[in-house]
Amino acid sequence: MKLQRLMAVARKEFIHVWRDWRSLVLAVAIPMLLIALFGYALTMDLKHVPTAVWDQSKTAESRQLLSLFNGSAYFAIERHIDGYRELTDLIDAGRVMVALVIPSDFAECIRAGRPVTVQAIVDGADANNATLTVGYINAMGQIYNRDVRILPVRRLPASGGIRLEPRAWYNPEMESRNVIIPGIIALVMVVIAAMLTSVTVAREWETGTMEQLISTPIRVPELVLGKVAPYFVIGLLDVAIAVVMGRWFFDVPLRGNTGLLFLSASIFLTGALFLGLLLSIVLKNQVLANQIALFTGYLPTLLLSGFVFGIYNMPKAIQAITFIVPARYFITLLRGIFLKGIGLEILWLNAALLTIYAVIMVLLCHRKMKLKL
Repeated sequence: MKLQRLMAVARKEFIHVWRDWRSLVLAVAIPMLLIALFGYALTMDLKHVPTAVWDQSKTAESRQLLSLFNGSAYFAIERHIDGYRELTDLIDAGRVMVALVIPSDFAECIRAGRPVTVQAIVDGADANNATLTVGYINAMGQIYNRDVRILPVRRLPASGGIRLEPRAWYNPEMESRNVIIPGIIALVMVVIAAMLTSVTVAREWETGTMEQLISTPIRVPELVLGKVAPYFVIGLLDVAIAVVMGRWFFDVPLRGNTGLLFLSASIFLTGALFLGLLLSIVLKNQVLANQIALFTGYLPTLLLSGFVFGIYNMPKAIQAITFIVPARYFITLLRGIFLKGIGLEILWLNAALLTIYAVIMVLLCHRKMKLKL
């Protein structure tokens, strides 16, 4: 393999990318768009839940209870109603998700020290959000019971019992964007690789320029590496954009080694680029190769890598499939570097498996690439 011929192919590919300004703009704009969209729109946090209140007591005690809900970041009291009919209409229309019903004898029971029940009706059409909301309501009840002593729960003796103090390491504010933004880097790289490299060799066959390349003394490694080189540079540029946006726009902490981050990204990017190139070599059709690259790269990364959905919640059969999804290991590396600040002394297995994936893709491309008609 001669470096001169490899550089000639890379230069040719760079010129093509530079002339196709629309693809170049998309290669930079898509990462920024995806990061902004996922960073702002996709969130696991449930805040400002629209809440309606039917306060039949209308006393200082009931207002004190409502102030706890309205003063939290999780609930927003938007409507005061006067009956179950209006309550049902609001929940059916999706205007509120929670309705609190305070009984008329609420204040009397509080003053007398008797148990009293406050009804909390939750829209269960969205099971995940409903589960979170019920947890928030229970938390509000515990806080109110502890501080104001008005909810009917069994009280422990003053000298006994336990006090739990939960703490979330690495993400103490429990911000979902701190988990999502690192995962977006993997998603961005898969999309860029599928969009760019999956059409390179197929384009040569469709335009008839492959015959000219075959007639030259170029060898397979020089052609394959030269084809990938420009897109590798673009991919690393996209990683840098994602890191900067995550750090400065979304305040995602980067506690680990930046060099290790880019090394891991380089390994994953190599595998993703050569996967797209492999499809381009085998299929020899730009549209088909691009579509299959997106299907085999984007969907597994989104659904089976642990980016959005926890792998431990999946059925055992699906969990087994996730072991062949390279983004699973890359996202583990990203979150470990971003949030935990750990290195290869802990993440070495994920890095090793990612390297094996990249090597397999490179070898398959070299094996399938034939410089003959």
